[in-house]
Amino acid sequence: MSIEDLSEKEKSKIIDYIKNDENLPKEYIYKLFSDDEDVFLFWNGRNEEPTNIVLPFHSIEHIDEPRKEKIEGSGELFDNRGRQIEGWTNKLIWGDNKLILSSLVNGPIREQIEDQGGLKLIYIDPPFAVGADFSFSIDLNGEDITKQQSIVEEIAYRDTWGRGVSSYLNMMYERLKIMYDLLATNGSIYVHCDWRLDSYLKLLLDEIFSSNYRGEIIWKKDAVGKGAKKNADHWPKTFDKIYCYSKTDNYTFNFLGADLTEKQLKEFRYEDPDGRKFKRTTLGDYSDESIKKMEKQNLIYTSSSGKKYKKYYLDEYTIQQDSLWMDIPGFGVATASKERVGYPTQKPEEILERILEVSSNQGNLVADFFCGSGTLPAVAEKKNRKWIAADLGRFAIHTTRKRMIDVQRALKEKGEDYRAFQLLNLGKYERQHFFGVPTNVSEEKQQQILEVKQEKYISLILEGYSAIKVDGYKYLHGKRATRFVHVGPLNIPVTRDLVESVYQECKDDIITQVDILGFEFEMGLAPFVEEQMKDKGVDIRLKNIPREVFDPRAVEKGQVKFFDVAYLDADTEVDGKEVHVTLSNFVTSYTQDDIEEVENNLRKGSSKIVIESGEIIKVTKEGDGIYNRESLTNSWTDWIDYWAVDFNYESNKEIIKVEEDGELKEKWTGNYIFENEWQSFRTKQDNELELTSAPHEYKEPGRYKIMVKVVDILGVDTSQVFEVKVDG
Repeated sequence: MSIEDLSEKEKSKIIDYIKNDENLPKEYIYKLFSDDEDVFLFWNGRNEEPTNIVLPFHSIEHIDEPRKEKIEGSGELFDNRGRQIEGWTNKLIWGDNKLILSSLVNGPIREQIEDQGGLKLIYIDPPFAVGADFSFSIDLNGEDITKQQSIVEEIAYRDTWGRGVSSYLNMMYERLKIMYDLLATNGSIYVHCDWRLDSYLKLLLDEIFSSNYRGEIIWKKDAVGKGAKKNADHWPKTFDKIYCYSKTDNYTFNFLGADLTEKQLKEFRYEDPDGRKFKRTTLGDYSDESIKKMEKQNLIYTSSSGKKYKKYYLDEYTIQQDSLWMDIPGFGVATASKERVGYPTQKPEEILERILEVSSNQGNLVADFFCGSGTLPAVAEKKNRKWIAADLGRFAIHTTRKRMIDVQRALKEKGEDYRAFQLLNLGKYERQHFFGVPTNVSEEKQQQILEVKQEKYISLILEGYSAIKVDGYKYLHGKRATRFVHVGPLNIPVTRDLVESVYQECKDDIITQVDILGFEFEMGLAPFVEEQMKDKGVDIRLKNIPREVFDPRAVEKGQVKFFDVAYLDADTEVDGKEVHVTLSNFVTSYTQDDIEEVENNLRKGSSKIVIESGEIIKVTKEGDGIYNRESLTNSWTDWIDYWAVDFNYESNKEIIKVEEDGELKEKWTGNYIFENEWQSFRTKQDNELELTSAPHEYKEPGRYKIMVKVVDILGVDTSQVFEVKVDG
């Protein structure tokens, strides 16, 4: 139906709706946009055009060596077993996958993807539970601590479920359309879902991937068959579905066969004169013409009584892998499994192994844009596939990083090849995008736009910090309670010079307390403030500005939390050209809970673990108004989940490709890539942490900068640079 097919009365009504800025009733929308189709897939908010924004990727970290070690009892300094495969570097990307996908499809990395033969396989396990909880548990001194999901993740799920199914469909439709664009012409996609939304997702996939439905896998998670409870009022929901679609009719599908059982082998008891074994079956309803054709192909067996049967030869017979998978246990990876990483939605590796073997070949590029605990990249690395993985959650990215280093270590131990991977994010470009500053113009133009928006930017940050604006100062922008506030830059780190300028203004105006807010801070700034500015008459606190400050809903609800900047200390010991690093301190003031509020909500005899001001405390209510507080962080080392060393920081400049005024240019960001050369971290299987690195040998004497990076048990990064002099 088109507009010409509407009655004059219907046209008049539509015009009135438009004039009054009212939503059109669904009956008119269906009539206007049916496009001659018998069925039109429509929901509130459907958007035909996915985002096409391109943001440059920051290269934060590069890991091409799981860690160098000194080999005991040999003349060699380092263990060089295992070989780094040259060429493509795998990519682990932190951020909103809509912006990531759009930047991959439309940006310079697309060329790198095409050079690898294109993206052959996408597997995704998107969220499919309303109000999904992506908090996670941490084991500390025998106690389980719950790390709440970040406000960024909460906002993402509010966007996903804000209007129910329609907003979920909006989220998935846009991302699936971009994934379709990113796939190679001979690529396939697998979408993992459960009973909640499988019917909706199949409709989306049918529309986007047209008639290229290639089947579905039924994964029976309860492989041992526990059955339903006696008082159940519904059929047990014991399986997930995994839909498979290809982009075109040309796609990879490697046959997975299974060996015949002894019972099945006994059926092949007949032989041709040449000794070729076969089994026979009745002909059924074959026509005389078909039987004559099969006789010419030697596919008919005639018994001594003259009855004819069809032949099935043993050397051509196998059992195809069924689409009903009942042999892979579910409900979370088994507790004792080596692959278990403690991530709430982790899937068994065997699922991904089968999918990769069927729909990709060795050397192919595969991807997961809801990577969670990193099962796809882990399996891809073991099966010699290249990979891209992305996730919104900081903890998911950190979990995947540790898991991939473990995979590299295992391959290296066996002397097998492995690939480097790099950790990417959208960094300041994502912040500028949130604030409406384009990245495809010159830096000078970007700065001009920022200056125009400076007042709006400062007001937004002050509102998120619950501070009021103040006038009459050069560096002081606001005040919260008794403390003044400086809002640091949107796109560059807070520097030592800036801190000293804020300090000088406070001193001149007899101001004794100030908070300096920033998205990034110059390396070593926190210990400088703590050690050298502490007793100068002005109490300066450095606070991280969280990404969620750009979400008005989070600001309105008071959910935005600014945390003190953590800092670390390390000792370096030089012996000739060798140096090793010892982690010696870590200070954090992270706060997740209000301890008094928690106490007020406890029942007698119950307890809860809280995180407040850098302490993890177990609170127990022993009686009315009587509480016991037990600190679980006995040492600063309890906060450390992971630490790593780059022994020659500033050796690798971060060069990115950006479009400026229609031209693609390479430029140095002013930052350096962290070359992860040695690391120690805790796992579910091994909670021990080494505090001293293996020795590193420099080839030439001179001064070198060493960067030490710590990731705490909550997934937050802290780095510090130390300088050493090597005489040789």
